[in-house]
Amino acid sequence: METEFERLQDMIPDVVFFVDRRCFPNWEIIKQTIDFHDLTFVVEGKSNYYVNGVKHTVEAGDVVYIPVGSVREAHTFKENPAHSYAFNFKWLPNENTEPLPLQTVTKNVITNELIGYFKQFTHVWMSRQPGYLMQARALFMLILHRLLSNIRRDSARADQRVNQVLVYVAEHYAEELDLAGMAEIVGLHPVYLGKLFKKNMGYSFKEHLNMIRINHAEMLLSTGGFSVTQVAERCGFRDISYFSNVFKSVKGYPPSTVFKCQSG
Repeated sequence: METEFERLQDMIPDVVFFVDRRCFPNWEIIKQTIDFHDLTFVVEGKSNYYVNGVKHTVEAGDVVYIPVGSVREAHTFKENPAHSYAFNFKWLPNENTEPLPLQTVTKNVITNELIGYFKQFTHVWMSRQPGYLMQARALFMLILHRLLSNIRRDSARADQRVNQVLVYVAEHYAEELDLAGMAEIVGLHPVYLGKLFKKNMGYSFKEHLNMIRINHAEMLLSTGGFSVTQVAERCGFRDISYFSNVFKSVKGYPPSTVFKCQSG
């Protein structure tokens, strides 16, 4: 995979279409040959994709990759409509048709971290603030990097105790959480869990917790109606100064910037 990273690191993606796709029961994509790369992350529900005549059934946690020049069609399951984040992109310059190092369907590789990035991308893409294409491109590259990293660490990432921690954090991020508490929940020594978590995810438990909290904080700030202090408290931060420092270290700009954009 390292050679794949080296091969892709100088590639420049141009996202030509993005949709936070919440399918209605009769949703479908008509059969056509595509002139872009289709990278779709399924987070809920179930769909059938047909790529060059081959049927692929996908569900929550799966990634669909259809390279440029492929014949594509799809439909969702009426009883379980899919929710996905779909990116259609080309490489710059446009004559570059290099495929991603992915199978048509990669199972169970979507993490909470990736979902956080999808939500960030949605906000950037929909708000269309000056420079949004640059920011969107940067986020998409980050999504690609994390996706490929997750696949590379697939065997380690399969540890169910780490998955249990990820699920717990996603549901209880606003509460008082620390590694010792997580270790007690999964029945491990805190030091061992810390090492296991970092081996699986590539970063520490604290970094993951802060990232989840900050992503939620940015979404709350972007919707308006809450002060920075209120958002900090709702996302598990008891110290506003610490919250501001963590926010800036994760996002690259202070929370007041998001708040001012909404209040102005």
